[in-house]
Amino acid sequence: MSSVNRHPAELATELSPAEARVDRIEEAIANPGAVKINVKGAFIVDEPPPSKSPVETDGVHSGGRDIRLPHHTGVVSHVAVDIGGSLAKLVYFTRELDSGDNGGRLNFLNFETHRIELCIDFIRQLKEEHERVNGSSRNELCIMATGGGAFKYYDQMKKELNVNILQEDEMQCLIMGLDFFITEIPNEVFTYSETENMQFPESRPDIYPYLLVNIGSGVSMIKVSGPRQFERVGGTHLGGGTFWGIMSLLTGARTFDEMLAMADSGDNAGVDMLVGDIYGMDYTKIGLKSTAIASTFGKVLRMKRAAEKHAEDGEGLGDDETRQQDPNVTFRAEDMSRSLLFAISNNIGQIAYLQSEKHQVKHIYFGGSFIRGHRQTINTLSYAIKFWSKGEKQAYFLRHEGYLGAVGAFLQRQPMNWGRRNSIRETEPPRAVRDVVQKQED
Repeated sequence: MSSVNRHPAELATELSPAEARVDRIEEAIANPGAVKINVKGAFIVDEPPPSKSPVETDGVHSGGRDIRLPHHTGVVSHVAVDIGGSLAKLVYFTRELDSGDNGGRLNFLNFETHRIELCIDFIRQLKEEHERVNGSSRNELCIMATGGGAFKYYDQMKKELNVNILQEDEMQCLIMGLDFFITEIPNEVFTYSETENMQFPESRPDIYPYLLVNIGSGVSMIKVSGPRQFERVGGTHLGGGTFWGIMSLLTGARTFDEMLAMADSGDNAGVDMLVGDIYGMDYTKIGLKSTAIASTFGKVLRMKRAAEKHAEDGEGLGDDETRQQDPNVTFRAEDMSRSLLFAISNNIGQIAYLQSEKHQVKHIYFGGSFIRGHRQTINTLSYAIKFWSKGEKQAYFLRHEGYLGAVGAFLQRQPMNWGRRNSIRETEPPRAVRDVVQKQED
């Protein structure tokens, strides 16, 4: 019989002193005090936090939109980090002792993964502050870690921070985080269209089943049938990392936000071949407007050849096909950015629709750091779902779309059935405990 299913007092009469000590350690890790997040009255804070991040440098970005927890007053002795291929996302709790309610807030930061030392340095500062406020021997800070980097950087974090690190399953954390946002945080989930912009739908008691499309460096698509009931059903390797990598090659831009800003001021017609370029008008018979994209970057080669031909003939360049008087015609970085963002977003949207059809799911949630609350990206994904489903399916978005995994890891240290609507059920002991127990049973 597994020890995790038995009461500690029952085990104490059967175990040796050494075994009993191990069991007490396991019990302490599995039930780390009264760390129960009080979500009563929780709301999203739109204004900047009252205190700035202690790390002010390139590569560190505030997630914004902290979540205010006015009724949580207990000590929270852990932070959570989701380390992906491009970004490391950090979630931590801070008290606001100067506020009238003595509550606190969940804070969100992200770091570029190739500069993981910045993330580690920030956690070190959180650890020092935690020890200063609570004492070094009381509720020592630990890290709940998920994502591939939880394994890749485990030794480095352990060595530099000297804290307990609990590694949690990435997919499970994504689902726990999304369920938390859907059921516990008002005005978190929204829909979007060009005519209605952001709309907050009424919460539904029947949230399952749904499809989560998590867009990070790559894309995973997960069918969720219930709490902790999920299956990865597909995905694509053309995701945020693709956009970041190609844009770096084409434009020399280095930050994701810089690339998104380029897309905002770009015109994809400068590089994309449109239906109107081929037909000179709408193709109404099959429902395509003249502005619909026929071929991403399809205009580039034609324009280069036209410029070279005009240069050889010594003719003037009189139309926007050539746009430049240099035979080595160049293209605006802004236009390329907008085109590439359209291409990747449309591709993800179409695949998501096909997966939802295959698995008979009506509601599709889009998450991941690729989205970044960017209006063009959100509108493209939303339009793709509406177009391909002929309006029968809905795309949903989240205001904390990049922090699903980090929040899910944060919640892994909560006792069972802690939420208002019991959205997190059948909580398992942390991985560290499960590994110890498994070794004992073997």
